[in-house]
Amino acid sequence: MSKNVYFQQNITAIHRFVQAVFGIFTLYVGYRFYLFYNWTMDQGEYVARPPAVEGFLPISALLSLKRLIISGEFDPIHPAGLVIFIAALTIGLLARKGFCGWICPVGFTSHLAQWLGGKLKILLTLPVWLNYTLSSTKYLLLGFFLYIIGWKMDVTAITSFLETPYNLAADAKMLQFFLAPSSLALAIMIFLAAISCVIPNFWCRFLCPYGALLGLLAFFSPLQINRNPDNCIDCRKCNRQCPGGIKVSRKETVRSPECIGCLECVAACPKENCLTVQGPGRKKRDARLIPLVAVMLFLGFWFTARLGDHWQSKVPPDTFKQMYQLAERLSHPRY
Repeated sequence: MSKNVYFQQNITAIHRFVQAVFGIFTLYVGYRFYLFYNWTMDQGEYVARPPAVEGFLPISALLSLKRLIISGEFDPIHPAGLVIFIAALTIGLLARKGFCGWICPVGFTSHLAQWLGGKLKILLTLPVWLNYTLSSTKYLLLGFFLYIIGWKMDVTAITSFLETPYNLAADAKMLQFFLAPSSLALAIMIFLAAISCVIPNFWCRFLCPYGALLGLLAFFSPLQINRNPDNCIDCRKCNRQCPGGIKVSRKETVRSPECIGCLECVAACPKENCLTVQGPGRKKRDARLIPLVAVMLFLGFWFTARLGDHWQSKVPPDTFKQMYQLAERLSHPRY
């Protein structure tokens, strides 16, 4: 048995393993950040602040990216967040939404909810009109952020925001949100967790503006899932397995912005050479290419950032300590 055939027969297990590795790493980062936060609150020993926590600050990263493009200045406050953001965008261009499908911890959580919903036999398939209607929400959110940041804010305004105490304490405010959520926030989180067991990937498909941006970039990706109609037996197992709700059985080439490159449809297909990965020139490619490109690009950006001193924040720990102690009283600046 060739390595590629073995991979195709075990896609789901490999997919879950890769996601779990990144998911466990995210939990580790969260725990280390919690210890650092406790130190800033004078409640524990000093533990270095993990830079990867900045991956949960995409708005700050979008602001930093615009400033980088215009002025060439790399954000010294949350540099890791900018690196992760650029890595995700690059992956979107080259390997579809591979960041969502193989790396993002939210995507991993969504897939676990889908698995649970499948075991409980409560998964629903939305009608096409409702699917498109709900999907428009994340594009409206993306449009709002792009208008405010991409159009309205100039470099001076961006720099002013990035240097505010609010941005310096943004990760602490995020942690405080999860440690002591309001009743409304807790209700919303419970709702999202519950509905994700009924409607697969609810957050990613309908609400995540980050995923919407990556989906637009994925239109230009050289890698797609291709269906050979001559080999298809119309079992529609691919449709039922797709976390993006794509009707794979109705397409010859999957170009949908909802495709996260997870290859679950390929794993579900019972016919050999029916669903395959194709690259430039409509040539068949190794199915391993999508996860390999996604993971290697992500790790490559991380390694390069560390070598180039663009991973660790230049803000001294004592400054973070001062800002974190003010975090609960800080409100979002207006521009």
